[in-house]
Formats: sequence, structure tokens, C-alpha cells
Amino acid sequence: MDDGPWPHPSQGAARSAATVLQPQAAGVGDWTNVHTPDARSASAATAMIAAPRALRTFLRSPTAMAGFVILLSMVVAAILAPVLYPGDPLSMVARPLLWPGQNSAFPLGTDSLGRDIAAGLLHGARVSLLVGAAATLIGLTLGILVGSIAGYHGGWIDDVMVRLIELFQTIPSFILLIVLVSIAQPSIPTVIWAIGLITWPTIARLVRAEFRSLREKEFVLAARSLGYGHARIIFREILPNALPPIIVTSSVMVASAILMESALSFLGLGDPNVVSWGSMIGAGRELLRTAWYLTALPGLVIVLAVLSLNLIGDGLNDALNPRFSGDR
Repeated sequence: MDDGPWPHPSQGAARSAATVLQPQAAGVGDWTNVHTPDARSASAATAMIAAPRALRTFLRSPTAMAGFVILLSMVVAAILAPVLYPGDPLSMVARPLLWPGQNSAFPLGTDSLGRDIAAGLLHGARVSLLVGAAATLIGLTLGILVGSIAGYHGGWIDDVMVRLIELFQTIPSFILLIVLVSIAQPSIPTVIWAIGLITWPTIARLVRAEFRSLREKEFVLAARSLGYGHARIIFREILPNALPPIIVTSSVMVASAILMESALSFLGLGDPNVVSWGSMIGAGRELLRTAWYLTALPGLVIVLAVLSLNLIGDGLNDALNPRFSGDR
């Protein structure tokens, strides 16, 4: 029985595709009801799911929580320093070289000039933590700018930025720090800027590597196809996905900045108008055999501060690294 000419399957598929594409081919114009998927939708949804999981992983880490408690205690002590010891920590308040526990009014004793060591430790925490945080912020800002531009654009821009990074890394960092502080007048802003200027290459290399691995991902290609500008793609598309290793590295940078400031103060290149942990160690080094507590107490505080930041960095690495967090 002849039922008439039946269309070939390929002709039917072509006719269906033509029907679907007919409104656009007919020149209907921009469709107001069509919502193009945002380039960040997938990565934003993944980040929203991963953030609570990373927080739970960090909170379940005993070493990370121990470091967080130690650092939080130091921050609280630094904030309360003007309340607990309202006077000038550099003023002479008692007989020199009182040992810890010898006088209840000065539980940690006094130094060779009769200054309260407990007041110096608390006020010194304000200086050391401020230098560590501010210098790290400067280093992060410079490193992210240089590394993101180099990793995103590539080509000759990448070559120029890499040569700039290598130029800074060929000079020993602490030698460069001493030179920068010696040229300018030793002060807290000078020390902060000097430490920030010598620490940014580490972040720049890290950010550059992350951007080189992310710039060809699907969400970046989708953002380019949507006509997003370079600045939006760099700071709103790629940078949020590159933050986990940057956050982990920043905790180590704070610890390194505290050590650098302490070393400068120990050498007498710190701000002479303020007290810091490094300056306290430098002031007590001449009495190391007879009054060892003058260097041991601020040295112990520095060790605890650096240890807490390293423990927090390890906890952040376990929480934010997908190779580790995926197994939990």
C-alpha cells in the first residue's frame, strides 16, 4: 500500500532545527526573555557549596584551632594594652632588673632601665602584629596586580613582568630590606613599606601560575564570549578561583613580616619611639648571661606568634586545597 512519500529522517531533523532557529533567522531581534547563563554561575555555586565544607574542615582541625586561639589571644592582648597599661611602655617605673615574680606589681619583671616587661610585651604586640598585617597587605596588593596581569595577558607583558620579579628575587631579601630602611628614616611606616616591597614577588609568582592555569577554563571563555572587559574577568572571574592558595600563603607572609621587623629592631633599625618584640630582644642581649629573661620572654612570644600563624596556614591549606578537602 502506498502511503505517499515519507520524509527521510535527516530531512525531519533538519526541518526541526529550522523550526527552532526560525525566530532568530526571521530577524525577531533581541529576545528579552532569553537569559544567557552567567559565566560565574557554576563557579559561584561551587564556592557556595565548598565554603561551609572548608569552614567545617578548618574548625575540626585541632592544630588550626590551637593556632587560632593563640593568635586571637595576642590580638586581644594588643587591643587591651592601652587599658591594662595606660602609661608609656618606655618609661622607667621601678627598680632595674627585677626578675619575674619578684614583685607582684611587675609580674614579668623589669629591664635594665626599670621598664615594665609585661607592658612592653603587650604594647609590642600592637607594633609587631600591625607591621605583619600591613606589610602583608601591601605585598598581596602588589603581587596580585603584577601576577594577574602577567598570567592573564601572557606574551611580551608576561615576559616583562617575569623579568621584574626575577630582578627583585636576585637580591637577598633581608639585605634589600636593610638598605631600604637605612636610606629612609627608621619608622613604622618605613618598615611596613620596605617589608611589603620585598615580599610581593612570592605572591606574584603564585598568582601568575594560578592565572595561567585558569585563563583557558570554560567560565573564562564564556565571560569573554559575553563581552566582559579584562578587568572584570581578572578580578571577578579568575581571582576568586585563585584565592585559596593566596590565603594560605598570606598567613606565612604575616609570620615572615613579624620576623623581619623583629630582626630590624634587634639590629637597631626599628622605630626608636615605639617598643616592639625585636627591640626588647635587642635591648636585653647585652645581659644575656645575667638576665636571660629579658630576651627569653619576647623571644617566646615571637615563637608563639609565628607558630600560631603557621598552624593556621596548615589548617587553611587542608580546608581550601581540593585534593585534601575532597577526601573528607
